[in-house]
Amino acid sequence: MLYPWQGTTWQALCAQDARQHHALLITGEPGIGKLAFARHLAKSLLCESTSDAKPCEVCAACRWVEAGNHPDYRELTPVVEDEEADSESKAKKKPSAWITIDQVRELNDFVHLSAHRGGQRVTLVQPAEALNLAAANALLKTLEEPPPGAIFILISHQWRRLLPTIRSRCRQLPMPLPERAQALAWLEAQGLDDAAAHLAEAGGAPLAAIERADASALALRRALLAELAEPRQLDPLALAERLDKQKLEVGKVTDWLARWVYDLARLGLADSVRYYPDDMSRLAPLASGLDPVRLMRYHDTVLAAKKLASHPLNARLVYEQLFFAYQQAVRPMPKG
Repeated sequence: MLYPWQGTTWQALCAQDARQHHALLITGEPGIGKLAFARHLAKSLLCESTSDAKPCEVCAACRWVEAGNHPDYRELTPVVEDEEADSESKAKKKPSAWITIDQVRELNDFVHLSAHRGGQRVTLVQPAEALNLAAANALLKTLEEPPPGAIFILISHQWRRLLPTIRSRCRQLPMPLPERAQALAWLEAQGLDDAAAHLAEAGGAPLAAIERADASALALRRALLAELAEPRQLDPLALAERLDKQKLEVGKVTDWLARWVYDLARLGLADSVRYYPDDMSRLAPLASGLDPVRLMRYHDTVLAAKKLASHPLNARLVYEQLFFAYQQAVRPMPKG
């Protein structure tokens, strides 16, 4: 399945013929449908009935790819690990942050086998930046000397984090954000209320807009932004304690905070906002007289905290440090 905004990219890829290169790197913002696009491509490569570039969607090969059990198709994603057992001694599962070298070694066994259906063998790696260093180096060896008939599709939200040598072995396919009007039309067709605000908060990514539109999270986000809009009344210790008790993910809170600060800085530099246009009445008075350079330095601090969100952290301590630093970052510049 392709999303409406992916037609032009698909046509451009078909004109180049994806089979002419053994590795394709699809890049772009999260939430724009790169995974759906990659699976559509995998179907087209493995489809046994199509006479053109599109998969037929009805043959056995297409159905097997859709179900995730085609013998000549693999998806490489971060492993799911056991977490601590709960009170009933049932193991919980949580996603890992990394694709491991053991996974790549198993993949190498797959790509060096003969195809079960006599065609190609397709591997999808996503997100490619989740390859740890050992796994990335192991995959690189296969990309440098690919077996006949092996095709790799890599998806990356942050392609600059990939090894330059991996990037150089792939043909890159940048996937742009959809046009705003097209994205809004699609979101409204999905029945999303207040689609424009959600799309803006998601940075223009439609799938991310739907994911971020959860009613409970929306209420919490609005409550946080209301406090950030009044930094003189903000109590960092009380706010940190409340967020910690709400068991919010550190990554979610830092994401909201980073977008708020980005809009404050952008107002000062370009007189516009990207993420929270509905909060302009609160952003504009606060942004007046602030130092955009100081704001962007603080923005970098928030992003650094966000990157550590997958590690064991004392969330309350992280919030306290960030909110005290926020009050310093939004101090008005001296006049004169």
